[in-house]
Parts: sequence; structure tokens; C-alpha cells
Amino acid sequence: MTWILGVNAPPTGWHDSAACLLDGDGEIIAFSEEERCNRHRHSLYRKPLSAARFCLEQAGISPADIDVVALGWDSEQLYPRRFADDAAFLAYAVGLDFADRTPEVVRVPHHQAHAASSFYASPFSKAGVLVIDGHGENESSTIWTYEDGAEPRLERTWQRTASLGYAYDAASTWLGFSFLNAGKTMGLAAYGRAGQLDVESLVDIEAEDFRLAVEPLTESRGSATAEEIREHYDTIVGRWRERYTKIAGADGPSAPEGRLTEDPNAILVAYTAQRLIEETVTHLASLTRKASGVEQLCLSGGVALNCSTNGTLPGPLYVPPVPHDAGVALGAAWTVRPPKRRSGALSPYLGTAIDGPGGTPVRAGLDTSDLVRSDLDIDRLTSLLLDGKVGAVAQGRAEVGPRALCRRSIIAVPNTADVNTRVNVIKNREQWRPFAGVTRPGYGARLWEQQEHLSRYMLGAARATALGRSVAPGVVHVDGTTRPQVLHGDEAPAVGAVLDSLERQGVPPVLLNTSFNDKGEPIVNTAADALSAFRAMDLDFLVLGDELYRKTDRTGGVR
Repeated sequence: MTWILGVNAPPTGWHDSAACLLDGDGEIIAFSEEERCNRHRHSLYRKPLSAARFCLEQAGISPADIDVVALGWDSEQLYPRRFADDAAFLAYAVGLDFADRTPEVVRVPHHQAHAASSFYASPFSKAGVLVIDGHGENESSTIWTYEDGAEPRLERTWQRTASLGYAYDAASTWLGFSFLNAGKTMGLAAYGRAGQLDVESLVDIEAEDFRLAVEPLTESRGSATAEEIREHYDTIVGRWRERYTKIAGADGPSAPEGRLTEDPNAILVAYTAQRLIEETVTHLASLTRKASGVEQLCLSGGVALNCSTNGTLPGPLYVPPVPHDAGVALGAAWTVRPPKRRSGALSPYLGTAIDGPGGTPVRAGLDTSDLVRSDLDIDRLTSLLLDGKVGAVAQGRAEVGPRALCRRSIIAVPNTADVNTRVNVIKNREQWRPFAGVTRPGYGARLWEQQEHLSRYMLGAARATALGRSVAPGVVHVDGTTRPQVLHGDEAPAVGAVLDSLERQGVPPVLLNTSFNDKGEPIVNTAADALSAFRAMDLDFLVLGDELYRKTDRTGGVR
């Protein structure tokens, strides 16, 4: 048996490190982001050691069995001569003990790894693939044509400093966020859309190209080192921030993060950056379809996490559950060994299982003496939700990617706008942050605009219908959109069963769904993580595997 371990790993992949294991047929055995294992958000500068060990444990193999390690970056270009040989590189980047057998190391260019992770996860046999992020080794946006059984074809590239990702990073940092919190910028931008704000366009769209308001640098060489890229990044982001300062007439917000919606300048900057992304990506999507000769379109790269933009694009459109840098672990591995068999879109449930090896009970070895435990009863769970309770679910194997897809989720009935307020308090988030809704396919068609593939992973904003605004106001954002998830079959057993129970009772079968994590924490991974978060947060119940947990009040009664 051949085994391929894909990684996003330092020094090249210095955030969102991850590991993915494929067998000789290109089938995914396991896939996890390191942050889920080590509990450090985005796993900055940390090797994917725990994630890799998890993958090997799932397969029942040792590091010595690995034939190929595929990296989603050209580390030799970015860090020339830093490592004496592949063994030294693997020790630094991954940390597994490969004994005396050093596996082959394949370095896959970053954008090619992004492109592969999107196309091979999609249900399409041929597609145009558009990759947009901060930067790869030498590019910021690329267009590809992928087809089953054929070599991928690179159609177009744009230089590194013509980066949409840099422009959005600058807006995010102007607002006081980290560049890793671009989702906050997107959420704030919705207030500009809702107010029909007239903003300056920062891009000139040309027939076959685009020109950004901040001119790219003259890049003196086609192959830059990581140090040179960092200098270029700082320069371009600085110029974009100067542009936003000029637009706003201020060098930052006048309100604290929790009250940014009270600052017109903050909304102006967020919406200006959002419109830049939407205008340019719409044009690039059209160019991708033209170059590939087909309508099927795949997106990847960090900008593909921009749900508001994705929701404006016509289908057929596919975005994988891992379009960000963690996804290049999968894409690099698939570049080495594309999947032999594909049937529909990728299942995201590839991470750590809540129950232990061999079906060990969830609570084995965990102290739950302070909680009230009972077997999971769907009617009881549904009743709790209808009574206005807010709880969490941790079942089965964890989903990969930044979206909780009902196996590591907080859920509530969204029949009032007040539930949005309460859940934001529970999660210690700003009150202007939105939530997503989850339902079954048939009812989703009545609640919001239809998305053939985006709603599988909660990766596209959709305008809510009058019915959606009426029955689920808790998941409708200020601009009238939601970021829906449509749950098929028994993908997430507890949540799916509750939706079906609500429908049988004549209640709108839709729930608020958001990630099960406290502020600053990664999404929970294990049963221990789930219990710890449940105790720390003001949640009413926890579904853990096939059991239901409640808290006691001061008198010893059930809350």
C-alpha cells in the first residue's frame, strides 16, 4: 500500500498548519488542522505534528510507512539552502520520527495545491478553477483548467503584489482586526450594503484584465524569497491602508470593536473593501469560464472564504470546505495522487471522532460528576430547543475547515432576533456579528435563494425570502442575507433528527448553527474539549455522542 501525507507546514505554511493522509487510490483516510489538536487558534508557526499523528493512527500505520510527504508550497524557492536535505526539512516542518527511511518530499506550488483541493473535491469532471489569496510563491491570482484524467493547465497568472488578499488584509487591520479575522470585515461590510452606501470603486475592470487602485510593485525577479515577499507585503498593505485612511479621513475607527456599527467610517472602509473583492472576483470568474471553455467553476484560496462574494456569483459553482491554507495539505497530496474514484462533492467529516478507538464510550476516563447525564432522546432535545434553550452538539468525526457543519456546533431555534443577541453573548462575540441557518433541502428552497453546492459547507451568502425573514429572523443579517447550510441525510445525526422532528410537529425546520467554541478558541475537537467548553460557556445542554448533558443549579436541580 502506498501512503501520501499532505501537509501545510512551516516555515512556508506558517499559519493554519494541517495534515491529510491519502492511500494509493487517492482516497482520504483522515484530515485535520493542527489547531484542532493543539488548541492554538490558527496554529501560528507550529508544525502539524499532532494532526499528522492523528492521520497515521486512523490508518493504523507508523511514520516509517509513509512513502511521500507532499507540501503545499515550494519551500526551496522561498527558503533557499535553509535545509541540508529532506530529512532535515521534515524534522523541522513535520516532526514525525521517520526512523531510517526518509520519505520522498514533493513540493507542490501553492496555487496548484489550492486548485487541486478544489477541483478534486468537487462533483465536476471538468472545470475552470480560480485561485485567489494573499499570495503564492509568485502570484496572487491564477486561472486553471482541470479535467479528470488530464494534466491541469495553468491559463493565467497575476503578479503577487496585484493581490486582492493584500487589499482586504489592509482593510481588516485598519479596522483593528488581525488579517486572520477577515470574516469580521465581511460581517461589518453588510451594514454598508444594508444602508445602500455609495462607495468609491478601487478597481478598473478591463476586457481581459483588471487594474487595482494601488498599483502593484515592479517585481524584479520571478522567484522571490520569503524575506522579499514579506517586504512586498508590508509595502502594498501599507499603501492600501493609506488609501483607506484617505477615504475615511481617519487612520482608524473611532469606536471600539464591539460598537463598530456606530462608526460610519468603519462601515465605509469595510464595505469599500468588500465591493472591491466582489467586483474583481466577478470579473475573474467570467475570465475563468472563458479560459476553460466550461461553465463549471471552482474557487479556492483564502479569498474564497468570502461568503458574501461567493453568493453573488452564478452557478454552477463549487467551493471546498477548506479553501484556506489548511486545504493545500489535501491539494498537495492529490497533486501527487489524484483520487481514482469520485462520487459527488467531498464529505467534510474527516477529522477526530468524539468516541475513542474501537468505539470506546465518549465519557470513558472523563469526569462528568458535576453534570446530569441521560441517553439522547430527540423528542426531549427538540423540546429543549423549542423552550428557547441554547446548546451544543459534538458527535462523530469532526468536520474539516473553518465552518462548523453540525458535528461541532452550537444550535438554537432562530424564531426571534433575540436569539442572535443571546448566542453572541454566549460566544463572547460582538453583537453585530451574524449567524447561519441550517435546514433540510426541501425547506431551504423556501427560506433563501438556492445554491447548488455552496450551502453544503456554509460558504455562500444567500438572500432570505419573506418566509425566511419571518420564521428565522435570528439567522438573517442586517443586509437580508444568511449563510445557509443544507443538511442531507444523516450527515449530522442529532441535528438532522431535530430538523425532522420540528417538521413533524409543524414547526419550521430550521436552526441557528454556529461553531462550538469560546472566544479565541478553535472549534472543539474531542469529548474533553466539548465538556470543557460546555462548562465554560453559558450553554443549556450538550449533546455528546449519544448522550445528553445538562448543568445543575445552586439547589442541585437541572438548569
